[in-house]
Amino acid sequence: MRIVQMVGMCVVVCLSVMILPRQAQTHCQVPCGIYDDNARVVAMMEDVTTVRKAVTMLNELVAKTDVQSKQQFTRWVMNKETHSQRIISAIADYFLTQRVKPDQKDYVERLKKHHAVIVAAMKVKQNATMEPVDVLEKCVKALLEYYPEK
Repeated sequence: MRIVQMVGMCVVVCLSVMILPRQAQTHCQVPCGIYDDNARVVAMMEDVTTVRKAVTMLNELVAKTDVQSKQQFTRWVMNKETHSQRIISAIADYFLTQRVKPDQKDYVERLKKHHAVIVAAMKVKQNATMEPVDVLEKCVKALLEYYPEK
């Protein structure tokens, strides 16, 4: 009987995970027009700041051998990855799907600038130096011409 109860609980947990709503990580792909594009660019700049702090901390911690420093090093690597990926997702899942459109007269230029952000964020993930972070910051700032503060 105990095995039947355990199997039943397992089924309930599995069904709950599949049925219950999940928190959205990015904007849905319904053009509702409620999002502030400038705020999304500002959020990406906050991600850049976090990445910059992560790279700084990684370079400070790399020579340390105590367990606490190794643990913190790992956490900073994870933060660098997470915030770089958030930038990539914002560009791919929001801007490229909803804001960069083929009928815009400067479509190719917009596409290039948005793509540059994705490539720069990828380079940040691959490296632990400030140069890629500086490039990423410059690329994100370049988007402000399309999404000025209202």
